[in-house]
Amino acid sequence: MSERRAVQMRGITKRYPRVLANDRVDLDVEVGEVHAIVGENGAGKSTIMKVLYGLTPPDAGEILLWGRKLSGHRPADAIREGVGMVHQHFMLVDTLTVAENVVLGQEPVRGGCLVDVRAARERVRELSSEYGLSLDPDELIENLSVGLEQRVEIMKVLYRGAKILILDEPTGVLTPQEVRELFVILRALRDAGRTIIFITHKLEEVLELADRITVMRDGRVAGVVAAASTTKEELARMMVGRDVLLRVIKEEARPGELLLKVAGLSAVGRKGSHVLEGIDLEVRSGEVLGIAGVQGNGQTELVEVITGLRKASAGSVTVSGRETTNRSPRQMRDLGVAHIPEDRQARGLVLGFTVAENLVLGRHHREPFSRRGLLSLDDIRVHAERLIEEHDLRPRDPDVDAGHLSGGNQQKLIVAREFDGGPVLLVASQPTRGVDIGAIEFVHTSLLRMRDQGAAILQISAELTEIMTLSDRIAVMYGGKIVAEFEGGAVGEEELGVAMTGGTVGAGGDASGARERETQSGGTSPRPGTGAR
Repeated sequence: MSERRAVQMRGITKRYPRVLANDRVDLDVEVGEVHAIVGENGAGKSTIMKVLYGLTPPDAGEILLWGRKLSGHRPADAIREGVGMVHQHFMLVDTLTVAENVVLGQEPVRGGCLVDVRAARERVRELSSEYGLSLDPDELIENLSVGLEQRVEIMKVLYRGAKILILDEPTGVLTPQEVRELFVILRALRDAGRTIIFITHKLEEVLELADRITVMRDGRVAGVVAAASTTKEELARMMVGRDVLLRVIKEEARPGELLLKVAGLSAVGRKGSHVLEGIDLEVRSGEVLGIAGVQGNGQTELVEVITGLRKASAGSVTVSGRETTNRSPRQMRDLGVAHIPEDRQARGLVLGFTVAENLVLGRHHREPFSRRGLLSLDDIRVHAERLIEEHDLRPRDPDVDAGHLSGGNQQKLIVAREFDGGPVLLVASQPTRGVDIGAIEFVHTSLLRMRDQGAAILQISAELTEIMTLSDRIAVMYGGKIVAEFEGGAVGEEELGVAMTGGTVGAGGDASGARERETQSGGTSPRPGTGAR
């Protein structure tokens, strides 16, 4: 058995109702390497990491860490052997400091019962200095940027002695500058002997950061390759089983009539502070307006007001020439407004309903799905079978509960439902979050087809490449306001990243405002307090 192997997983099998998530999976991860796991939605990559971390017990197979068989299948067992997991959605307490969050649950004590605050702060300073995390132990979490919050999560697992770090989609909500800073930190951890495993769908990042890559397809390992000897095209082919179009080909936009007009729109949050202030924007038929911004700067609230999920405190929303301010979500849908929500489980699905039932939500009260107040189950099933086939939903079973689908297939279910029926206006919030490269290709192509057929599309995305590729115009939100606007194709990632952190881009793309703040804050601008998280 090689002394260089930090992780050995042998014959791991995990079954769920109607789904074989992992089918005799073997995985080897070497000590001190960055190992990426990629694959389509439902390929089993998240499941295999949950098995490794102890969140999910396998039905068969064994796990060896450092050459020793793991005795139990709980997170406590994995943590004791040096495994730590940084989840995609951070688990931090906003009102506590960095140091308090890091030691929470494993607080150093003195005198037998008192929390040793000084020792906690000193340990945070040591870890911060050792790995270049640049964290102030006394800063409140609510004052940190998303990128700094992620560093706190990394420090939490390091504090608990993690030698193997699992990161799930670590760059999903980061600006380009924050991604670069994260990669510096991860390389430092690798150079210090830590082993990094990360799940991602961004192939450019895989090739830039990883040493080796495991590709999964249909619950099995499709191959293991060295990052230095492969390409995006080859990885995509291994993941999907066919050639994938890795760039978007789109015709020039032909904007028509004004379909969405937002004027002077404001809204307040739960504590009475403004989360939107005087938003003005327009979207015409046949165009895509992209909204860029760091998570928590009012994008969520803007979408909620437009779609009827939140009340506006001032201003107006007009769709197809009709005032729709503060109308209900059902009224908005009846006017031809479709909505892909950013939180698929909280807003997009009823997890205990079947795939077929979820595919008619919002139209279940209309023919042919309902007649004289009774659901037409045969029509609902025929409708579901068509959309399952068109959108390659897996498993191909209209009777399986939506809660049993992988996250990516849950997202594809929502996309299938909202694209169907020819909406006048599509509000797409993070439309490709958590979906695989083949599904991204499908979603992008479908969005542009809808645009070319005359729909107006308002797109909100944390993926700058997606915003820049699909958008005909781009608006940037910061602190609940529109702070910059660009023509699509006339702005680079660096300029957008500066605007997203509240900086101003001068002639020639000079980011002087952002540079000044970065110098003052250790490299990352603070998150504004006006945006809800």
